[in-house]
Amino acid sequence: MKAVTTFPLPDAAVALLSQVATVAGPDGWRGELGDADALLCLLTDRVDQALLDRAPRLRVVANAVVGYEHVDVKACAARGIVVTNTPNVLTEATADLTWALILATVRRLPQAERSLRAGEFHGWGFWDYLGGDLTGATLGIYGMGRIGRAVARRAGGFGMRVVYHSRTPLPADDEAALAVSRVGFDELLAASDVLTLHAPATPETRHAFNADALRRMKPGSYLVNTARGPLLDEAALAEVLRDGPLAGAGLDVYEREPAIEPALLQLPNVVLLPHVGSATRDTRTGMAMLAARNAHAVLTGQPPLTPVPT
Repeated sequence: MKAVTTFPLPDAAVALLSQVATVAGPDGWRGELGDADALLCLLTDRVDQALLDRAPRLRVVANAVVGYEHVDVKACAARGIVVTNTPNVLTEATADLTWALILATVRRLPQAERSLRAGEFHGWGFWDYLGGDLTGATLGIYGMGRIGRAVARRAGGFGMRVVYHSRTPLPADDEAALAVSRVGFDELLAASDVLTLHAPATPETRHAFNADALRRMKPGSYLVNTARGPLLDEAALAEVLRDGPLAGAGLDVYEREPAIEPALLQLPNVVLLPHVGSATRDTRTGMAMLAARNAHAVLTGQPPLTPVPT
């Protein structure tokens, strides 16, 4: 058997897969698909009909990230190919990054650092580098899955009220434990001083935050997106950052990665990160290992650990 990887694997993952298969890739991985039984891939790898046609023996697509919109799950299911992902592993790291981005955006930290590096800091100034406050403010969460809940758990330490909007309400006990309240979409927009996005990318959520929604946000509020780029209309975001009502935004994901809306690059009140939500050593290693364990399980006739629903 053969397992093909599109990205470098840690030694432990290679050792695990080598128990049952020859491991090929990442260099020249597309040329290895003809006799591949397993494919370990990332969100930058489009697993579509054309790729599947090149891999007639494929039994498992072990996706080393949580989202799987880049994988044609239905086409895989029609061919009897199992698709897996890596939930849970990156929850805490992404929640941490979300809070780092909230703090950087609200307190204007990148702008302050750029000013200092440019030689504009001439000593403490009473009205210099003013940002917003979190204590007593309202945090809005769009999408209350694993990461949304992890973000909500951290909000108590900042003394924030938390409201959320999600297709499926949390159980009452979970709402009480997290001290959160479910609200409608319109109320989420109107009430949030900081609004953070944690929903999956689906046809229903695409551009949920379009020009109309963004213009209905609270004056002086902030928007943070560490979920999926297509949730947000980036051109419309640039307009409301320039003309109001938003005071600032922080983004780690983009509509057309790696391309970024040019207007956003010119604005001083937006913090832009290169999709680093899960970028810690332990988290990325854990993601690779779970993908390897999923592939190993399928190749040995066992149920996958974290299958994607079909």
